[in-house]
Amino acid sequence: MIEVNNISKSFDGKVILHNVSAKFYSGKTNLIIGQSGSGKTVLMKCIVGLMQPDKGQVIYDGRDITSMSASQIKELRNEIGMLFQGSALFDSETVLGNVMFPLRMFTRDTYATCKKRAEFCLERVNLKGVNDLYPSEISGGMQKRVAIARAIALNPKYLFCDEPNSGLDPKTSILIDELLSDITHEYNITTII
Repeated sequence: MIEVNNISKSFDGKVILHNVSAKFYSGKTNLIIGQSGSGKTVLMKCIVGLMQPDKGQVIYDGRDITSMSASQIKELRNEIGMLFQGSALFDSETVLGNVMFPLRMFTRDTYATCKKRAEFCLERVNLKGVNDLYPSEISGGMQKRVAIARAIALNPKYLFCDEPNSGLDPKTSILIDELLSDITHEYNITTII
């Protein structure tokens, strides 16, 4: 569970967040909803620790990220998966290479172990036979599923998704929603969209 307690954040005197509090539960898909410019992304950046709030606390299962050192935050980030709005796949890497990236970057596992985990994650998001293709060779919905596979590669406790359905058709949006919900429940992840 992630608890947000009285978070406030301003930029150049303009208040973006004022005393925002919320609880995000494990095994549930938790939503942050608001109109454009209402501070959703700023709130998410404060929760993830990419931005320091002016006041308030963000507590991950009893650990306050707002009072952690940089090395402690880095350690906590190993428990976090991120799904970016535009998928943020590497054009120069294959589908398999994109999913293997966090495994190669943040673990000391062998290449074979990383590849096996990446293949499992791709199968989990219903992608088979695309490992050697590049992002430009697959559809937007498939790119989003590759990004989900990459986000869950390190088996995160917390999953953050920034507008996962952005730019997708309604049918593919439903597929992505169902996939995120299934993964959240299956692995008891705290998912915030």
